[in-house]
Amino acid sequence: MRILVLGAGKMGSFFLDLLSFDHETAVYDKDPKRMRFTYNCRRMTSLGEVGDFRPELVINAVTLKYTITAFEEVMPYLPPECIVSDISSVKTGLHEYYKQCGHPFVSTHPMFGPTFANLQQLSEENAIIISQGDYMGRIFFKDLYSRLDLNIYEYTFDEHDRTVAYSLSIPFVSTFVFAAVMKHQDAPGTTFKRHMKIAKGVLNEDDYLLQEILFNPYTGEQVAQIRNELKELLGIIDRKDAAGIKAYLTKIRSNVRRDIDSIK
Repeated sequence: MRILVLGAGKMGSFFLDLLSFDHETAVYDKDPKRMRFTYNCRRMTSLGEVGDFRPELVINAVTLKYTITAFEEVMPYLPPECIVSDISSVKTGLHEYYKQCGHPFVSTHPMFGPTFANLQQLSEENAIIISQGDYMGRIFFKDLYSRLDLNIYEYTFDEHDRTVAYSLSIPFVSTFVFAAVMKHQDAPGTTFKRHMKIAKGVLNEDDYLLQEILFNPYTGEQVAQIRNELKELLGIIDRKDAAGIKAYLTKIRSNVRRDIDSIK
């Protein structure tokens, strides 16, 4: 296939490296310097070159804030049969955009990133493919993610947003709370250092990405659960309730046992 990747950031470069030896690939980025280290692909500095390339698939890997803007800018240069796709972690507004864009589409979410994941070993990572989309586009990404040994799940746009609200907003908000009350430690313990490493990674994420995850319509109910649990725990602490803390620890250990047992 002729595949155009929009955006030469970490994930865009990852997809180029992945695809460039099996497909004819090209990359477009408004900042030419970001394309310096791309390899075995055609580097485009103007959208006019996209028309000459006639891509069969576009993978939009630009920063979340500009995903739809990037689509709008490249659309006039795409052949009608070209499949457009995104890898965004937040799908807000994308389904509505795709329905009126006039192109077949496929939307996926590789649920890993360069901050924490080992991109050379992804067998413990997951990917979501949105079930509402072009059949051949879904097959393409299913085959690609299978070759990476990813665990693949198919969700609707709505199911995806609910999943992200749970799997991203809870750890992100927990990290925010940790960072908000943190004081510098000259001699931190092991657990503190591990939390600090997670906080560093999360807080290095793009502000707009963090905002959109928090503003997901399903995030509020997840954060409310954190508030309720903190209220219960604070009550146990205030009462110095030994039986209460034992029961609470039993509850939360039972809650996470299946996932803890699955960790190798």
